[in-house]
Amino acid sequence: MLRTLSIRDFVIVDAIELEFAPGFTVFTGETGAGKSILIDALALALGGRGDASVVREGAGKTDITAEFSGSDEVDAWLEVNEFSNEEGGVLLRRVIDNAGRSRAFVNGIAATAAQLRELGEMLVDIHGQHAHQSLLKTDAQRVLLDSQAGLLDEARAVAAAYKTWRALAKQREEFEINARNVLLERERLEWQVGELEKLAVKPGEWSEISNEHSRLSHAASLLEGAQEALSAISESDNPMLSQLAALTQKLGKLADIDGALKPVVEALEPAAIQLQEAVYALNDYLSRVELDPDRLHEVEARLDAIHSTARKFRVAPDDLPQEFATLSAQLKQLADASDLDALRAQEDKLKAAYMGAAQKLSKARAKAAKALGDAVTAAMQDLSMAGGRFEIALNACEPAAYGLEQVEFMVAAHPGTAPRLLAKVASGGELARISLAISVIASSATATPTLIFDEVDSGIGGGVAEVVGRLLKRLGQDRQVLCVTHLPQVASQANQHYQVSKSSTAGRTVSCIEPLDAKARVEEVARMLGGLEITATTRKHARELLAS
Repeated sequence: MLRTLSIRDFVIVDAIELEFAPGFTVFTGETGAGKSILIDALALALGGRGDASVVREGAGKTDITAEFSGSDEVDAWLEVNEFSNEEGGVLLRRVIDNAGRSRAFVNGIAATAAQLRELGEMLVDIHGQHAHQSLLKTDAQRVLLDSQAGLLDEARAVAAAYKTWRALAKQREEFEINARNVLLERERLEWQVGELEKLAVKPGEWSEISNEHSRLSHAASLLEGAQEALSAISESDNPMLSQLAALTQKLGKLADIDGALKPVVEALEPAAIQLQEAVYALNDYLSRVELDPDRLHEVEARLDAIHSTARKFRVAPDDLPQEFATLSAQLKQLADASDLDALRAQEDKLKAAYMGAAQKLSKARAKAAKALGDAVTAAMQDLSMAGGRFEIALNACEPAAYGLEQVEFMVAAHPGTAPRLLAKVASGGELARISLAISVIASSATATPTLIFDEVDSGIGGGVAEVVGRLLKRLGQDRQVLCVTHLPQVASQANQHYQVSKSSTAGRTVSCIEPLDAKARVEEVARMLGGLEITATTRKHARELLAS
């Protein structure tokens, strides 16, 4: 459930802090006051798209925070994604600056917009004011049916199976058409792989052998330099070690006379130790370095072979092992593909797997279509469409990524008429009512704790509006329902009522949202009933609506 919503510098909102309660809540106000801004801000906090245009003019950034109570599913997601907190619940935050840069947070921890969307789908289900328009599209009808029936995972599995099957079928078709080209390509790859296999370059070998070549080619200079250093330090007629020892001894005696020389003596003693260590190291080095012209020749030949091969394959010498692995994989794939009989057998196997998954999905869709059709038909009777029927046709089609059938919504608006395509039969008002019925029924089937309806009641009025209000209020007994509406019959059914208004000060327009008490609700419902001029009659009617 949505507990609180904080909005800062969003479009025409300066600063708003809202607290929400369970049940059915409505938002009303004049046209253009910014009722849908609340929904847009919440959608942004749930990972929706946003750019610099959402930042209020003159502000540096927009900042939206939404707090929700948790659930077992949400808590498990937070645990897996390392967003849990000791207090429980969920705190979502979205910040967008006036340069379009976006930052997202879950419980104070940086998150991605994709993570916000994934979490948001568990927390809120939003039905937009243009939802009825999408009902005219076949793809949207299929997705709605699959979503209502809990078949989205099965539909994705069918799409994946179709993609795998058709990819192999395309490969087989291309092979049949281009068999000669495939053979030439295979021969080319076999030659390249053979060249690299014969050379057998190991990972890191180029660096190692380059270092060895440098050492071998400079062996004479290295030996000469090391021997010269060793002689100067310890083996010449007057070596450094002897000179340093004599100086240290002489200064030691002088230090006994003048203590100011003691730091000099203390500094020379470690120097003598370091020189002796250098002697040991040089002797060890000279014992290991030797002139080896035969090995130098081998290394030069290896370097030349690796370098020329790398140039031939147009890669860096260090990349030859990876090139060998890549070409070997391509050759194996091509070799497998070259076996046409095996390819056809594999294609048949993948097609059978797709058909099995698609037929299982078709059976589940047929069952769900009957149940949803009956439920929407029942709802239509209460929405001034008595005798009308809603059916979902599953028309067989060629195998496709979405399955073996086209999903089409059919409606008979009056008794005794045959169902026809929804797009060709339903008027604007009927389409709005059917869309609302589907939205309410679909929401009843989902576990999402917070449902939002953004002017989905447009195009209806009178007694139908009162029925819609009762439907939403009944839905609010089990869920938290938030609804943006312009209908007094719907607003009067709410447990909580917020009024959205806007004002202009010093040429600056600001939108605000305030909770209404009982007296203020009468005035707002009366305004919705009678327009700008509120009379005693409209107030009386408003009180009757609220009392009912």
